[in-house]
Amino acid sequence: MSPSAATNEREEGLVFQPKFDASGLVTCVATDAATGDVLMVAHMNEEALRKTIASGDAWYFSRSRNALWRKGETSGQTQRVVEMRMDCDQDAIWIRVAQQGAACHTGRHSCFYRKVEAADGGTRVSFVDAERQFDPDDVYRK
Repeated sequence: MSPSAATNEREEGLVFQPKFDASGLVTCVATDAATGDVLMVAHMNEEALRKTIASGDAWYFSRSRNALWRKGETSGQTQRVVEMRMDCDQDAIWIRVAQQGAACHTGRHSCFYRKVEAADGGTRVSFVDAERQFDPDDVYRK
């Protein structure tokens, strides 16, 4: 198959053929199915993607720990997949989830709790929606 035919098939076809990066990962964006809030961005390897599809629970691959993990296995803050979508060239995944508790390991509803703005010729960061739903030290025993 020519490169253009392969690209067309990946972009317009109905064959599920995720395009993993050189590390064997695909980026996954998780949003709250009820509110539309962006909760987190993580990565999936082939096994995490397979387990997510099979179980309906969100599974990810931790680059820092080099390990597969099911969202909520330690914290109890689980994600049940409501819908999964693949982007046009199949190198990114979007999951809409029913979030149980907080999505962020810092104890916040979303990992996106800081706002970035231009200020005085530089950049300013401020907290928004930053209330903690749990104490990460109690949950993860750091």
